[in-house]
Amino acid sequence: MAESLADTMSIAWGITGAGHFLRECVTLLQELKEVDVFLSRAASEVLRLYRLADELRRANISVIKDRTASGVSAGHFSGGRYRVLVVAPATSNSVAKFICGISDSLITNLFAQAGKSSVPIIVQPTDISAKMDSLTPKGKRIMVYPRPVDLENTASLRKIPGVTVTEDMEGLRKCLASYL
Repeated sequence: MAESLADTMSIAWGITGAGHFLRECVTLLQELKEVDVFLSRAASEVLRLYRLADELRRANISVIKDRTASGVSAGHFSGGRYRVLVVAPATSNSVAKFICGISDSLITNLFAQAGKSSVPIIVQPTDISAKMDSLTPKGKRIMVYPRPVDLENTASLRKIPGVTVTEDMEGLRKCLASYL
């Protein structure tokens, strides 16, 4: 019996250097099948700080680290390997680069190539409201106050065709469910 296209395609998931939503994203990744996880350099550092690198490794998923200047893996979007790109969590730096069309890292190259290949993109930015409760690597709760420019960039991201912005993990799960 022939496999359908959806059965042969994977999810591409980019993680940037944010701690906010990170634990929840790793938990969600552990539940998924057919997912390739792409780590920015900062993501590799932050996963270690939050003591989540081993959990991600044990999830039995493909992990690709940012080690090339050209983002060779981004070419898989035009080849039909991925049915959706998820960037979660997405730092204010990554969101700003997405808005400006800057493709100078693995994650920004993935975003650009997914868009150029008409692959849907889901982004879970860290900066979604003027005041947020977040956890430090040691588990302490702190208040974070995103800058107006970061909130404006998140609003601009919502206007890009083919991009869905989620505001919390429940929204991310619901949006992702349509691609599973």
